[in-house]
Amino acid sequence: MKGVCSVAEKFPYEDIVNLPPHISKRHPQPTMMDRAARFAPFAAITGYEEMVLEEARVTEEWVDLTESALERLNKRLIILQEHLSEQPEITITYFEPDQRKSGGAYVTHTGVLKKIDLYEHLLIMMDGKKIRIDSVCELSCEIFNDLE
Repeated sequence: MKGVCSVAEKFPYEDIVNLPPHISKRHPQPTMMDRAARFAPFAAITGYEEMVLEEARVTEEWVDLTESALERLNKRLIILQEHLSEQPEITITYFEPDQRKSGGAYVTHTGVLKKIDLYEHLLIMMDGKKIRIDSVCELSCEIFNDLE
């Protein structure tokens, strides 16, 4: 049989198989990052890794509020409107839609309320943040503790 070594034959590279790798005294060893950078241009599909990461990113779905929860939010907005001159610090939990795929994320923002824009349906904070009223699912403030 051609190509198969018999036990009696000597393996062709037997003398060097177990030697440690050669390390040049003239050329320094490249770092792992340098080695990886040399082979990066040979990536099979450009953008594939980003596509996989985007697909793996999890989004949440909007949960419709109950009638009682909507009523509670409306009462709290009215209270905030009445106490706006006191510049109350509020914590708002709202749904922020994802720009690239369906769904989004529930986000919590804390800050001083500057204005309630009923025409644009926005809560405008002192730090410039604008939050759509119809995306709000929870409002909390010390004012509510005193009145409720």
